[in-house]
Amino acid sequence: MKISISPFINRIEKRTRFIMSTVFLTALLLISTFFFFDKAWLFIPIFIIAAYCATYFAVAEGIEKNEWVTLFFMPVMVTVSFYLFYFLFPVRWLTRIPFIMFYAISIYAMFLVSNIFNVGVEKSLQLYRAAFSVNYFYQSLVVFLFSNLILSLKLNFITSGLLFFILGSSVATHLFWSIKLEPFWDKQVISFGLLVGLIMWQIGLITSFIPLQSSVMALLLSAIFYSIGGLIYLHLDSRLFKETVREYVFVLIFVIIIVIFTISW
Repeated sequence: MKISISPFINRIEKRTRFIMSTVFLTALLLISTFFFFDKAWLFIPIFIIAAYCATYFAVAEGIEKNEWVTLFFMPVMVTVSFYLFYFLFPVRWLTRIPFIMFYAISIYAMFLVSNIFNVGVEKSLQLYRAAFSVNYFYQSLVVFLFSNLILSLKLNFITSGLLFFILGSSVATHLFWSIKLEPFWDKQVISFGLLVGLIMWQIGLITSFIPLQSSVMALLLSAIFYSIGGLIYLHLDSRLFKETVREYVFVLIFVIIIVIFTISW
């Protein structure tokens, strides 16, 4: 006999569930910071499962079709990226406390965004626009954090390029899905997601032969994602006008100038 736990979860007020899930994941991340990076093989699957379950507990109602992936994608990515990025910091309480607090705010925001996307509010409402903007910001941040990690591992350019492709295409596909919030995978969304991944792979391959700091390269890759993803988003949303394009082009040009001045030949 099939037993659904949703009715039991739904008895708890939703905002309370958000707080409970946030406290649970934040406590788990805090505990993980007391272990060295050689335990990552253990904590990464734990965080993936924990973030997925915590998101289900927070959102619970009305999940169907591709939402079993799309609604859970960003909470999982944010959690794993924060965990991995932490080890690039000096391990001390002075960095641990602000880092944990920022994660708590971030994962709570991701629960709110997933809930808004799940409810499927009208795109014209300010609530959806706010959720989309927050989601877009954290997607760019996730690209930066993961890119920093990939570059810090000093892998060969083929492996790094493949990882950049997977990172860019998966995050971009989620970004383009969030424009229409369809309960199925649209071919156009997937195609544009793969295009962004391919561009990031090419940029990562080219810059691997240029003497740049890892943080600067990660900034460039996240700017590529932000700008190219933003332009495609405007195209899919039928708002590709001169005024709206200018912002994304300006950000990309500004970051490229920073990159040029930081090259150490």
